[in-house]
Amino acid sequence: MAEASDHRAFEAHHARFQRYSGGDPLAPPVDIAEALDKIGEQVMAGYSAERAMREYLRRGGEGRVGLDDLGRRVSERRRELLQRHKLDGTMQEIKELLDRAVLEERKQLVRDVDMDELDRSFAETRLENLPASTSAAVNELSDYQWRSSQARSDYEKIKDLLGRELLDQRFGGMKQALENVTDVDREAVAEMLRDLNDLLEKHARGEDTPEDFDDFMAKHGGFFPEGPQNVDELIDTLAKRSAAAQRMLNSMTEEQRQELFELSAQAFGSPELMQQLGRLDQSLQALRPGEDWSGSESFDGDQPLGLGEGAGVLQDLADLDELAEQLSQSYDGARMDDVDLDKLAKQLGEQAAVDAHTLRELEKALRRDGTLRRDSTGRLQLTPKAMRQLGTTLLKDIAKRMSARQGQRELRQAGAAGDLSGATRAWEFGDTEPWDIPKTVLNGIRRRAGSPAQPGARLIGIDDIEVSETEARTQAAVALLADTSFSMEIDGRWVPMKRTALALHTLIKSRFRGDDLQLIGFGRHAEVMDIEELTALEASWAKGTNLHHALLLANRHFRKHPNAQPVLLIVTDGEPTSHLEADGEVRFSYPPHPVTIAYTVRELENSMRLGAQITFFRLGDDPSLARFVDNMAKRVEGKVVAPENDDLGAAVVGSYLGSRSWPSGGGDDWSGWGGRGFWAD
Repeated sequence: MAEASDHRAFEAHHARFQRYSGGDPLAPPVDIAEALDKIGEQVMAGYSAERAMREYLRRGGEGRVGLDDLGRRVSERRRELLQRHKLDGTMQEIKELLDRAVLEERKQLVRDVDMDELDRSFAETRLENLPASTSAAVNELSDYQWRSSQARSDYEKIKDLLGRELLDQRFGGMKQALENVTDVDREAVAEMLRDLNDLLEKHARGEDTPEDFDDFMAKHGGFFPEGPQNVDELIDTLAKRSAAAQRMLNSMTEEQRQELFELSAQAFGSPELMQQLGRLDQSLQALRPGEDWSGSESFDGDQPLGLGEGAGVLQDLADLDELAEQLSQSYDGARMDDVDLDKLAKQLGEQAAVDAHTLRELEKALRRDGTLRRDSTGRLQLTPKAMRQLGTTLLKDIAKRMSARQGQRELRQAGAAGDLSGATRAWEFGDTEPWDIPKTVLNGIRRRAGSPAQPGARLIGIDDIEVSETEARTQAAVALLADTSFSMEIDGRWVPMKRTALALHTLIKSRFRGDDLQLIGFGRHAEVMDIEELTALEASWAKGTNLHHALLLANRHFRKHPNAQPVLLIVTDGEPTSHLEADGEVRFSYPPHPVTIAYTVRELENSMRLGAQITFFRLGDDPSLARFVDNMAKRVEGKVVAPENDDLGAAVVGSYLGSRSWPSGGGDDWSGWGGRGFWAD
């Protein structure tokens, strides 16, 4: 014990080392692209950004473990501990020592020929009539005069075993540390317990000082390998272990508890140990009432646990319960920083801690890199930067769909004349676009810096040349009318509609900045929305499909841009069932009232008179809708496209891109989309 104290004093004056908890230092930064795509899809489905992020962290991503999987493994680990163990390990070990002592004593009685026959008979009778209860038998033999030295040694081991186990319950590792216990060790333990109880009782009265703690640790620090830095850390450590010991007692049968209480008086051959431990438990319960002192578990395995091991398992179960709550992230203000990586590594292994650390870094990256932000009400939202990233991903997917459907390559030839698009690309044979001089020179410098200079090497090579792209086109005023009636949600068209709007918005804002896009959602009434409003819009049960109101807003948009080409794109899955009266009131009727149809047709003809190129995107196979849309398209010389839900984005973007060079006839081939130059980069 003195050596342990010296070791503790040595540690106090030297640097302390602990496990690195920062994950793999060589691992690449977390990629938020996939996470953003999944989160964005959930937001479009009506989830809040906060909930969408939590859902992604819960499920994980491609090749990435999620919180649900870690939580499942925590539950399996908990179930495994309960199904593997039982709590009678100490009693079994005591019974084995007792049986061995009695057997050795009987052998000695037979061998001892010089023994008085009356004494022999009395001793044999006493051994043969021991109580069936192990604790009663041990107490019965407390004053027995052992003839066999081996039997006496085994019986004394019972007392030491009880003392070590009871200490191991409160101070992990004591069973092994005191395996060959001596009187000096017993006295050191007793002194430590007395001093500890004095310190805790003094702390409870508010009379202790930091010097009291330092003095205690300098004297008894070897008993506390956890290295608490102050009295509160010491109490926290002891209270968790003591509460686990109490839960273990609660988990025993009444018979097991009674046996243990009767035996505990024999610990170290003196009742003082139990007195000091009882005093300690009482102080800890008063100082840390928030610990679980009344819980219990149901063990049904066959692997016996000693008192110290049982307390350790109960503490493991408490840690697993705490981890389960942390991994659930279901409480207010939950963050991945709440997950205790050390406990996770201890219970599930280092890889589980690495997986949780990766999710933690992903959450931080989403918040730190301008992907998520809180609005004025405190709700988490996708930022404009995140919307742009998400829209770019959607555009790439649309480009693949369009290329695959039409058998075309991505058009990389920009207009031969027109405004600079702001984009550049590598020069190809036959290009007539102007050079981008700064990028061309920079490419040459980078090439020369990356390879040893050669005599006669040119500053600029053919591979270094970058050309500026141009766009040969006129300005367009674009109105996307998106049906937001409840039927869109019911039939699975809600998210495709939002993805389409975001893709078109991203395309125009990034590649065709001269065009002016207005997004108009129409249900019972219509309203102009920005892209954040539309993507976050939740479906609501409100009767009505007010295409008339939406057309009024679209035509107002076209009139504000008299020099632009009007482009009208209408996405709907139902006939008009409401219209706007002259007094601003909405009138609803189903089946569609002739007045509603008349109002809608009149405003659609106004769009045609303004020169709008009109395309209907008919969703679903309702015959009534098909007849209405076909008749309207013929009336205003428009087109009808009937895409599947997954092809809606490609259909709308293709129609917009081809709005300068429409093919003859209708159909849903989306042809002519190359007329606006290269856009899918």
